[in-house]
Amino acid sequence: MLLSGACVYFAHFVGSPGRGFSVPIRNDVALEKRGGIKNGLDWKSVSSKILAVASGSTISGGMMGNSGVLLLGSSGRLGRMIRACWPSDIGLHCHSRAGSPGVVGFDPLTDRKMLESAMRGRRAVVCLSGVTPAHAASTGDALSLNADLALAAVRAAAAVGVPRVLLASSAAVYGEAEGPLKEDMACHPVSAYGQAKLEMELAAVALARDRRQAVTVLRIGNVAGADAILGGWREGMEIDTLPDGSTPARSYIGPKTLAEVVYQLCLADDLPEILNVAAPGIVQMGALLDAAGLPWTPRAAGDATVARVVFSTKQLEKRVEFAPKAGSAEGLVAEWRTYLADADG
Repeated sequence: MLLSGACVYFAHFVGSPGRGFSVPIRNDVALEKRGGIKNGLDWKSVSSKILAVASGSTISGGMMGNSGVLLLGSSGRLGRMIRACWPSDIGLHCHSRAGSPGVVGFDPLTDRKMLESAMRGRRAVVCLSGVTPAHAASTGDALSLNADLALAAVRAAAAVGVPRVLLASSAAVYGEAEGPLKEDMACHPVSAYGQAKLEMELAAVALARDRRQAVTVLRIGNVAGADAILGGWREGMEIDTLPDGSTPARSYIGPKTLAEVVYQLCLADDLPEILNVAAPGIVQMGALLDAAGLPWTPRAAGDATVARVVFSTKQLEKRVEFAPKAGSAEGLVAEWRTYLADADG
């Protein structure tokens, strides 16, 4: 059994036909904080050696005849949440460009052999790798890299026969539409980020069809704790207030529920090309902060305020069962606090 909050990479070393042994390398947040994992190693070099040995051999983990899930881009906010909340009965194999203890490191755009080796034998690949507006502003990386990273993942998965690829997209592709936002509706993004994500979706789906690779784009709604309201709260925060006294409402999902949804989709055999990912229902921003006990100040909403951004989750609900309060302000805050406690522990 794997421990929740740990990424485990197993290398299976073969001694004789049908025999071998597996060596786990763990990334446990608590162990790192207690000094249980030594730093100073060249993790990219270690990753290369492990993957070189693992290529062509059996990789431990066991998931319906395949060896767990590869999480590309696991060092970002959503990646850290999924790692911490991942169900414990299936191996989650983690990647980041820089690498770290227990996290295989390589650049998926420049090292295709490493990418294919990391994917080989996996039941599914979840690609969170991408460029956000904040990252683009701080590094100068182009938003067009979102498409490049997705295409690299699809090509590699098709080359080694991964049954399922999930690609992270965003509600930004819908632009200013209020909803219910359905997967098959025309998208009119208004931001450069939304346009880049839409271009990524179109290119990746087209390539997947050409390569006959099963790919599903996940349009992920607001994630509690990774959002600008709960996760970005600060003293003196102001929130737009509409004439009726309500605050803007959005489709949300909590860290634990997000990890469970991704887990269930990795197991699925038949998925559409695009899925909205959010808990059923809608949550007002003010109600979310109230549930968390975080003070805020109302301000009059301007003409640019979008009152509601509501995902249609009917397609997702056909495939995933949600807890009764998964989409409530109280449920979202509870999941966020549990995630923070686990991360700090």
